[in-house]
Amino acid sequence: MRVLVVDDQTLVRRGLVGLVGLMPGVAVVGEAVDGADGLARVDELAPDVVLLDLRMPGTDGQWLLERLARRGVPGPAVLVLTTFDDDERLLAAVRAGARGYLLKDVSLETLLEAIEALAAGEGYLHPAVTDRLLASVRASAAAGGDGASADGITVAPLTRRELEILRLVAAGLTNRDIAEALVLAEGTVKNHVSAVLLKLGTTDRTNAVLRALREGVLD
Repeated sequence: MRVLVVDDQTLVRRGLVGLVGLMPGVAVVGEAVDGADGLARVDELAPDVVLLDLRMPGTDGQWLLERLARRGVPGPAVLVLTTFDDDERLLAAVRAGARGYLLKDVSLETLLEAIEALAAGEGYLHPAVTDRLLASVRASAAAGGDGASADGITVAPLTRRELEILRLVAAGLTNRDIAEALVLAEGTVKNHVSAVLLKLGTTDRTNAVLRALREGVLD
């Protein structure tokens, strides 16, 4: 698995390179100091996963995400590494196509789990980041945001029950937890979740939440 690290802070970037380099089956193929440098490195090195800081001077992480999205061809999976004061940037990053979100203080095990998930075509959301993303969605809706997605794909409308279950999935609840909360059979919840995944055009719960955020379904 080939990983590119993009962060303007030398100590943070070098620290990530060192940590990721210790992971079995993972090779750090390069590092970059901003979005433009990162884009050049993507073209040069063809990484599978990009670890990306959003807040950088000049061409930032959002700039890189938008340039990759505009190409309209499959590219590397982008894992955003964020801090608690980046709330206003998270929703824009979701809608630009980032597939994973972690806080910078996560454990090495969590970082490896996220990288492996993205390399396998899945998404990854840190629970604390999910809470903040949902808060950003609500704030955007209150401010009159249109909830347009980055890829322009329209999903089939969800029923009231499906939307209720999707919100609980976004909050990190398991099917059993949801069944208990809504007083439903676990099999019924599983069927609803399957319907949600089908309508959102994905096969896993994390990508369903990400797609729902991009489409404004959770506004």
